[in-house]
Amino acid sequence: MSNLEIGIAGVVAALLLIALRVPIGLTLGLVSIAGIGFMFNMDVAWGVISATPFDYVGQWELSAAPMFLLMGFICSSTDMTRGLFLALRLYLARLPGGLAITSVGACAFFAAASGSSVATASAMSRMAVPEMLDNGYDRGLATGTIAASGTLGSLIPPSVLLILYGVYAQVSVGQLFMAGFIPGLLSALIYIAMIMIRVKLNPTLAGAVMINPTAEERREAFRDVWPLPLLILVVLGGIFSGIFSPTEAGALGAFAALLIAMIRRRLTRTALIDAVRQAVIATASIFIILIGSLFFTRFLALSGVPRAFADAILSVSTETWWIIFAVAVIFLVLGMLIDSIGLLLLTLPILVPLVNDADINPVWFGIIVIKLLEVGLITPPIGLNVYMINGALNNRVTLPEIFKGITWFLAMDILALIILILFPALTLWLPSLAF
Repeated sequence: MSNLEIGIAGVVAALLLIALRVPIGLTLGLVSIAGIGFMFNMDVAWGVISATPFDYVGQWELSAAPMFLLMGFICSSTDMTRGLFLALRLYLARLPGGLAITSVGACAFFAAASGSSVATASAMSRMAVPEMLDNGYDRGLATGTIAASGTLGSLIPPSVLLILYGVYAQVSVGQLFMAGFIPGLLSALIYIAMIMIRVKLNPTLAGAVMINPTAEERREAFRDVWPLPLLILVVLGGIFSGIFSPTEAGALGAFAALLIAMIRRRLTRTALIDAVRQAVIATASIFIILIGSLFFTRFLALSGVPRAFADAILSVSTETWWIIFAVAVIFLVLGMLIDSIGLLLLTLPILVPLVNDADINPVWFGIIVIKLLEVGLITPPIGLNVYMINGALNNRVTLPEIFKGITWFLAMDILALIILILFPALTLWLPSLAF
């Protein structure tokens, strides 16, 4: 077999093993070792692998990921979102689908303070879904709102996925953070518009919410709003103003979250241990997949698969729309089977050379990729956010009901994706101002 044939066989083997639920980091590592061994010998394979992990994982920029994860889990375990949710609820509950709209807004704020879709979905599902169900909301709308809005954590900075993309593709993480702000806001506004229109046409979807707060109740609600906006101001304000780098912002954000939790007297020993434990587990999972993807990158580079893939795509057309369409099909199909971080790190070794050859703006392409990964977070049969919500609610709402509820949100994600593709300026305007 030629090296290219071995490379293609390795890609097929990796997809089959992932479909069989073999952990993706282990899959990529084993396939890479075997593939390089077949092409050369095992001494070469072990030589490549032994030199790879520390050189890459030791990069300073990657330290931002565990810090932002810790920040998000501290916010979640110390109930930092409740005050914001309750305040938004008082003002928005009278709108058609007001509690669902409140949930979208709270998810967007929490996403901007955590950088994690899973942390956002987990925190908001325990708070917002029971509130909506108790007020007669359709079970699919209630859970679908949180499942979809939780994905905003992938796009609204600071996003762990944007950090991984930026480090891997050698793109400025600061530019990616700025580029993700407007697309994330656009996605949230499209969700809100869809909810209002649906509930206006079918009021039974949202039940009847009777909230008539007094002026004192409104003031009281806003006394507990400040933690998340302050944390967002510290982190994003510092990054966008150039005071500190995204990596420094991650450390400062985690410290600020701890400080705010202490001021609010919510930082119990149990909450702190739980936040650290979840951050360590999430970071370890990410880095195992990252190391496996690095092995896979070396294997594919030696086999020539990325070059062959780029040539095949560009042989059809060199137009940007065709390349984006081909990439979207790949992500939408594989997104049904592979989690977002695994899919990102699995495909980047093949896609980065293609983007470079086609001279596509890597910042704009990165936002498109992350948006496609957002769709994967709620697409059956994997739909990581769907399973997270199902578990957080102790199966109070079944998986089929949640997947049915996210159908409209999937359609809105496709609409947002089309808008971002047709109007690149929505993505590139903010980075152009700062850089």
